[in-house]
Amino acid sequence: MRIGFVVNEPETEHPRYTTTELAITAGHLGHEPWILGVADFIYASDGKVYGLARKIPREACESGDALVEVLRDPNLQPTKIAISDLDVLMLRNDPSPDKKERPWAQTPGIMFGHLAVQQGVLVLNDPTHLATALNKTYFQHFPEQVRPETCISRDAGEIKRFADSHGGKIVIKPLDGSGGESVFLLRSDDPANSNQMIEAVIRDGYCIAQAYLPAAKDGDVRLFVMNGQPLQHDGIYAAFRRVNKSGDMRSNMHTGGVSEPVEVDETMLRLVELVRPKLVADGMFLAGLDIVDDKLMEINVFSPGGFWSLRDLTGVNFAEVVMQDIARKLRYKQHYGSAISNAQLATM
Repeated sequence: MRIGFVVNEPETEHPRYTTTELAITAGHLGHEPWILGVADFIYASDGKVYGLARKIPREACESGDALVEVLRDPNLQPTKIAISDLDVLMLRNDPSPDKKERPWAQTPGIMFGHLAVQQGVLVLNDPTHLATALNKTYFQHFPEQVRPETCISRDAGEIKRFADSHGGKIVIKPLDGSGGESVFLLRSDDPANSNQMIEAVIRDGYCIAQAYLPAAKDGDVRLFVMNGQPLQHDGIYAAFRRVNKSGDMRSNMHTGGVSEPVEVDETMLRLVELVRPKLVADGMFLAGLDIVDDKLMEINVFSPGGFWSLRDLTGVNFAEVVMQDIARKLRYKQHYGSAISNAQLATM
């Protein structure tokens, strides 16, 4: 199959990004991977969607380093391809990092993903519902049982009252954000710092305040879900614990978090079961759940990462499991055509 991966900017990809792992695995399995950025789409006068894409040669699929070297080669000229000539388009760009410097870059993947669906391409995750997940209010559409008590506001007084109602200790972060950026543990017994933290968050938009979970000091668990089910291979779950050894409460790998093995328990599986109906209905083929104790902190449906950590910890290449499942979906698409919607096929 010909599969295109949409990223923020091809030249900023990293050897250990999950998208890199997916692309080189696609090449190993005999597929044809292409990579393009959100700035590389073209809607032409003939009504077709094109992309200035980088074809990944077979030799570049030997390692993440080899692939990234190709993407950063100044002599590599992108090829103009019709998106309809692809079988699959994976939307793997993260809108959050583009919010400040390139706000226009947050939505092209979704917009052109819609057009790609109309032109017969399987688009993962489904772009219709990705549009509703551009900020953390998407999380509030899941059952109350799975998420910490939350307040969303730009009013500092409202946030402080919420903190007081939770013993003066809450977590605050931007409504639009990722990677642990501007995430603070707010304590009302330190009013000066609390005011600065709140101001730092609401300066750029809405603040999401969540009840603090004491278990967060031990990190969180990233558990992957595919087709609404825990991603696994031969009984091994695609999950690991993220712990920040520096004492920072944030466990994101971008903020110094390290990955450790974890045993997936009944509590985690119950959380998956509770979020499964909406993930399936929304066509969220691949998602990353961030779990603390018996609650979800976030659901990442844009570019959940961690496949390299999983390979290091479990010896399993989960990218291969994902590629095999996508190939299965394409076989269904060949038989049913447009009789099954993109959103349905995405999680079938």
